[in-house]
Amino acid sequence: MSKDQNSTPKVWFITGISRGFGLELATAAIAQGDSVIGTTRNGQSDLEVASERLSVFALDVTNPQDVRSVVAKAWQIHGHVDIVVNNAGFGMLGAVEEVEESQARQVFETNFFGLLSVVQAALPHLRAQASGHIINISSIGGFTGTPGYGLYNASKFAVEGLSEALAAELQPLGIHVMIVEPGFFRTNFLSGNSLQRANRVIEAYAATSGKTRESADKRDGQQPGDPALAAKAIITVTQSPNPPLRLILGADAVARVRAKLAQVAGDLEAWESVSVNTAIM
Repeated sequence: MSKDQNSTPKVWFITGISRGFGLELATAAIAQGDSVIGTTRNGQSDLEVASERLSVFALDVTNPQDVRSVVAKAWQIHGHVDIVVNNAGFGMLGAVEEVEESQARQVFETNFFGLLSVVQAALPHLRAQASGHIINISSIGGFTGTPGYGLYNASKFAVEGLSEALAAELQPLGIHVMIVEPGFFRTNFLSGNSLQRANRVIEAYAATSGKTRESADKRDGQQPGDPALAAKAIITVTQSPNPPLRLILGADAVARVRAKLAQVAGDLEAWESVSVNTAIM
C-alpha cells in the first residue's frame, strides 16, 4: 500500500462502540480523519467527540434481519466501507459444569452467530469492492483456555476457526481478515456490563474456576493494557499491505501464546510415534 493510500481517509463499520475496544477504535479512527459507522444496542453513542464523520445505528447482532438492514445502510452512507470490525460481545465466567445451557447459548448467539451474521451481510459488498478488511475481535482466550472461562473460550475459539478459513477464502479476492487477541486491557470487560457469571457455584471447582472468579474481581480496574494504545496498534496494522492473520496485544497475551505453542510442540514430539503409527499397512 502506498503512502498516498495510507493517508486516504477510511470508512469503518464497528459493532459495539458503546465501550471497550469498539469505543477506543471509533475514537481513534475519527481523530485521524476517518469516518465511522458504529452500532450500539440503543443507538446512542458515548463518544466524547461529536463529528459529522460519525453515524450510529441501534443494532442487536443476534437479529440477522436487523444486521442485514444496518449493514446495507452503512454502505449507502459513503458508497463503500473499508474496514468491518466485529467487536460486539461479552464474557461468561463459570466452570463448564456451572454454566447453564441457556447462558451458553446466549454467549454463542452474540460472540459467534452475531459475528457470523455481520460477516455474511458484509461479504457481498466487500466482494463487489474487491477490497477491504474484516477484523474480528477475539481474545487471548480464543487461543488458550482458562478454568472458569470455558464457554467464553469456546465462543472465541469458534470465531478463530471461522476467521482462519475465511482468510483463506478471501485472500484471492483482495480482502484481508485479521483476528485480534488482546490480553488484559483496562476496559470494563470484567465489570457486570460485559462479564456475565454462571448462575450457580459448585464448591468442587473452588481451586480452579473459583480462583479465576476471585482473580477477575481483583483485576477489574487494574489491567495493565491501555485500550487507546491497542486501538492505535490495530489501526497501524490495517495500513500494512501484509497484515497478520493474528494480532496479539499485550505482553501477557504474548507470553500465553508462547507457552501454548511450547506445550503443543512438547506434546507433539513426545507422542509423535503414536500419532503417526496409524496408517493402513
